[in-house]
Amino acid sequence: MSSIAETVTLAAPSFTGQLLRPDDPDYDAVRRVHNGLIDKHPALIARCHGVADIVDAVRLARTNGLDVSIRGGGHNVGGRATIDDGVMIDLSPMKGIHVDPRVCTVRAEGGVLWKELNRETQLYGLATTGGVVGSTGIAGLTLGGGLGWLMSKYGLALDNLRSADLVMADGRVVRASVDENPDLFWAIRGGGGNFGIAVSLEYLLHPVGPMITGGVVAHPVQRAADVLRFYRDTCSSLPDEATLFAALQTAPDGFTKVAGIVGSHCGPIAQGEAAFRRVKAFGPPVMDAMGPIPYTTLNGMLDPAFPKGALNYWKAQFLTDLSDGAIRALIEAFEECPSPMSAIVIEHFHGAASRVPVAATASTLRVNGFDVVIASQWTDPNMTERGIKWARDTYASLTPYLAPTRYLNYLEDDVFNAAAVVYGENLPRLRAIKTKYDPDNFFRQNVNILPG
Repeated sequence: MSSIAETVTLAAPSFTGQLLRPDDPDYDAVRRVHNGLIDKHPALIARCHGVADIVDAVRLARTNGLDVSIRGGGHNVGGRATIDDGVMIDLSPMKGIHVDPRVCTVRAEGGVLWKELNRETQLYGLATTGGVVGSTGIAGLTLGGGLGWLMSKYGLALDNLRSADLVMADGRVVRASVDENPDLFWAIRGGGGNFGIAVSLEYLLHPVGPMITGGVVAHPVQRAADVLRFYRDTCSSLPDEATLFAALQTAPDGFTKVAGIVGSHCGPIAQGEAAFRRVKAFGPPVMDAMGPIPYTTLNGMLDPAFPKGALNYWKAQFLTDLSDGAIRALIEAFEECPSPMSAIVIEHFHGAASRVPVAATASTLRVNGFDVVIASQWTDPNMTERGIKWARDTYASLTPYLAPTRYLNYLEDDVFNAAAVVYGENLPRLRAIKTKYDPDNFFRQNVNILPG
């Protein structure tokens, strides 16, 4: 790696961030991503302070023939933010956020997390669809789709993207929007990191909060079948303002298994209380924490359940329907769950996000229905084999009920023909755009779209 060291020395006068090599004191802490199961060792970490630093990092990698990975929040469960023996281009120091309440927009840099963006926009009673876990990065979530509590009213995160500035594979900086490079703008809305590095993103904001209706109700796991059937039936008549997820999980005491329903209603408080009255009355629940809540609190509510450094292996896919057979399979699988940190989460899609035509953006996540996330999580490395096996076995038990739709941001690394699975009918157009903007496939540490 002597050539890399020499290049770092030459680049240092113009690079304003940090260039970390394996022998630097901060290297080991910085190389780690959210998922503790991922243990990769980049040859170099370029911690960027601005767009010029990112351009320098791209050129450095190309000069040395090195692959790159792009880290924003580092939350991708598949570990695509890091790389072995290549250059990790780390945007996490880039935290600029500018809210314009007059026109209801926000522009934020690629290292911003959703909890940071929400904090700024909520000063003005504004929000856009973002991650349900606050420590998720805005860029990766948006480029891959962007589900969140507001999606049924305002669409996915990518539906609220107005423009993005990107560093391209040749070092150029370009803007993608409806009016500038519209083909690139279509592709980045669902095409992940295949086309460039999103150094800043501009979103449309909506009047939300500061107080909304939301929270969780929990029932004994022995009533899980009734709870999930009730959840399924309730979801069939939700207004756009309401989003409901369900979960089979272990309570914070680490022992008690529960079936929970988590909800958000972004309209007036009185309407939210009316919409969730049946949810609160059903059972009744053993725990009811659903009611008026700050929007920022709701978006951080799930963060403790997904701590940084825990070992994770996830599988996820849409169901054709949350049928009684699928419910039985989920409950039986959860009974065998080896770790109290693991959960099965059911995310309901409806409303604005599902009404967008598949051809309108690169994302094919335009369905009414239920996405099941098998989130296997543990801390003891000796449990790794059991944790992975449980996720795979649970997924296999759902085979009769699976629909073809899969969410890019949840996709594990070992999926055969992953691009075809995720992009479906949009793949040929994406390959043509990839050929135009990245013909050498420089950006390939992702769910990769091969140039045409």
